[in-house]
Amino acid sequence: MIAIPHKAKQFLVFIIKVLIVSGAFYFIYRQLADNDQLDWQKFTALFHKNQSVGGILFLLSLSFLNRFFEILKWQNLVASFEKISLSAATAQVLGALTAGIFTPNGLGEYAGKALFFEKAKTKKIVFLNLICNGIQMLLTVVFGVFGLLYFNAEFNIITTKTIAILFGLLLVLVVASFFLKTISIKGYSLEKLVHKINQIPKPIHQKNIVLGLCRYLVFSHQYYFLFLAFDVHLPYLILMSAITSIYFLASSLPSFQFLDFAVKGSVAVYFFGLLGVNEWIVIFITTLMWLLNVVIPVVIGSYYVLNFKMKSK
Repeated sequence: MIAIPHKAKQFLVFIIKVLIVSGAFYFIYRQLADNDQLDWQKFTALFHKNQSVGGILFLLSLSFLNRFFEILKWQNLVASFEKISLSAATAQVLGALTAGIFTPNGLGEYAGKALFFEKAKTKKIVFLNLICNGIQMLLTVVFGVFGLLYFNAEFNIITTKTIAILFGLLLVLVVASFFLKTISIKGYSLEKLVHKINQIPKPIHQKNIVLGLCRYLVFSHQYYFLFLAFDVHLPYLILMSAITSIYFLASSLPSFQFLDFAVKGSVAVYFFGLLGVNEWIVIFITTLMWLLNVVIPVVIGSYYVLNFKMKSK
């Protein structure tokens, strides 16, 4: 095996870090520059009409809380085997977000977080990240299903027969997973996964669920308040059912982090179109959500990527 000189290794790591940050900023720029649906003149006019320093600070505080709860979730899960500071958890979450922005479904986040730990802990970190994202996905599904059922009751976009078929398929999957839980594929099985999850102390799981719930309520209501800021006044339950349905359906589609707002935007245009909301308003609000909750954290995360140092063995 060819040994790489220490100086060459340092230079290679530096180049990789610069490429990650440059790639992240390039993708953000292209998504904003190439989106013909964004009419910045309309946005500027509406912003000057409804501008409020208090409103802007409120929306920014929700963005802060969104990532803060995610950081607390990660710190809580890592505490199952190692205590880490809040600053270390912040570096790991934001640095990994930056590294994963142009990977499918944010898969780069798994590798990004693992790099902050010794190589021997890689599997454990990947597993904990799976738990971290899994609870968020579970909450998105639960709220999304109820939201979709409520929205459907009002607008009947899915027939009763289709709903019955979907729930039937879900029941079949649950029953099948029970009978197939012992089947092992390359040493992995559902039974082993459940056993591994149960090895994590219950207080950590409970705290993870509470923090995940807090995060979900924050970013879903940020979406809600942005619609109010754009003079979209609809009944609370209708608006929230549309928002939860959008997150549920958009999260079910494979996507890249930097395309997240485009995927959510296309789903949102359909739902809010049924509510009579102008398409350009929906596109702008979805883009603003992406800027506030992905772009700003990625910009901050770039600092942690550039200052990242590999863990020694």
